[in-house]
Amino acid sequence: MNLISLPETKNYLRVDHCEDDKLILTLIDTAQRLVMDVGRMNEKQLAENEETSRQAMLYTVSYLYENRNTADYHALTLTLRALLFAQREGVV
Repeated sequence: MNLISLPETKNYLRVDHCEDDKLILTLIDTAQRLVMDVGRMNEKQLAENEETSRQAMLYTVSYLYENRNTADYHALTLTLRALLFAQREGVV
């Protein structure tokens, strides 16, 4: 189960062609796993924190899509830690 759909993600990315659909679907799956790992969440917790998780996933897909060849995974992880701080620390 993904919290974000292909059409929603393409709209967020402002992509109006279908040539990158397979790539974007792969990035959606990668983003969900990364958000779950960084946020220290299982699927239930991911759904409970839906709005924050969705925004973190959209950010991740966008970052990975726009920086396909030059992605800085350390910087991405630090940004996700900041976005998901409350979930990571059990504040919410």
